Amino acid sequence: MALVRLSLPPDSVGDTPGIYVSAAHKSCEDTMAAQPLISSSFILVLAFLSQTPFPASLLLGSFACEGLKGLAEEQVRICQRQAEAMDSVKHGAELAIEECQHQFHNRRWNCSTLQGLQVFGKVAIQGTRESAFIHAISSAGVAFAVTRACSRGELEKCGCDRKIRGVSAEGFQWSGCSDNLSYGIAFSQAFVDNPERSHGVSSSRALMNLHNNEAGRKVKRFLLCKCHGVSGSCEVRTCWKVMPPFRKVGNVLKEKFEGATEVHPKRVGSRKLLVPKSSRFKPYTAHDLVYLVASPDFCDRDTHSGVFGTSGRQCNRTSHAMDGCELLCCGRGFRTAQAEMVERCSCKFHWCCSVKCKQCHHLVEVFKAWLDKALDGLI
Repeated sequence: MALVRLSLPPDSVGDTPGIYVSAAHKSCEDTMAAQPLISSSFILVLAFLSQTPFPASLLLGSFACEGLKGLAEEQVRICQRQAEAMDSVKHGAELAIEECQHQFHNRRWNCSTLQGLQVFGKVAIQGTRESAFIHAISSAGVAFAVTRACSRGELEKCGCDRKIRGVSAEGFQWSGCSDNLSYGIAFSQAFVDNPERSHGVSSSRALMNLHNNEAGRKVKRFLLCKCHGVSGSCEVRTCWKVMPPFRKVGNVLKEKFEGATEVHPKRVGSRKLLVPKSSRFKPYTAHDLVYLVASPDFCDRDTHSGVFGTSGRQCNRTSHAMDGCELLCCGRGFRTAQAEMVERCSCKFHWCCSVKCKQCHHLVEVFKAWLDKALDGLI
């Protein structure tokens, strides 16, 4: 049996080869990372900004904006006029990637990222339901981050939502700083949607991307309230509207992903529309995700499609769901290996002010899928 050294927590995310397991979690066989290309200008911009180590506003002067790869002309102008907002776009990109990987970490496609400007690979531009989710969560991330920046007073051109004032129909007093979601959505529409709109909304892919961008921005605020009165009697209640945690946005969009509607283009008068591919499908709404082509099974490495395959992925031998070894390893079977796990333990706080831990080593049994023929000799 092979001996593999493990270190927790991992330094990287996505499909980067490596085994990080608990005793109940096993691993498929390792595979080489594919090197897919990507052409969606919005995703290119997110790629650059999400991996920029410094505040984007420090890097994006008027000349730097013009040099950003993938920006459309209007995006360059927005960047030049609102360089400070690019920090929020950067943060929105980071939120989107992190949330995507959280939602899909147990799936065959796990929202894998690559270093550089390739981020999601060709999956982002193939018109699949995975592409639909990427566009929805990315546009939501930008709207969310810009809105939060407004509420924190980080942007000169926006602040709290001052339109919510007075007494509500329920009898409480509007007060506090309500999140200015309308500004965040408007910024996301202007910046994120521009590549498709600047060339005219004529292609089916552009229609699909615009619809999913808008579906991602269907964020609803909820109430936060504070009571005022003697001994907390709540004689007066003041409330304001805030956005939900981004995890809730991700949860909703993941549900939309599961129920996404397959569509195809249809000419209606002078307009080109996307309609359900089958009459058996329910009509989709502005909140739903749509896609044009069926997804691959993501089992095997396919550089043409930008699919990494599932070899090298962590799996759970006790699960019968998608994270189980049978499904995640695509029925290829698995072999037993021993792995040495290294993790922090016996942590103690030392005055003042640090926490020191020991390193504990123990062996766990892991399963690795048999190497498929397509990868034989590559690893």
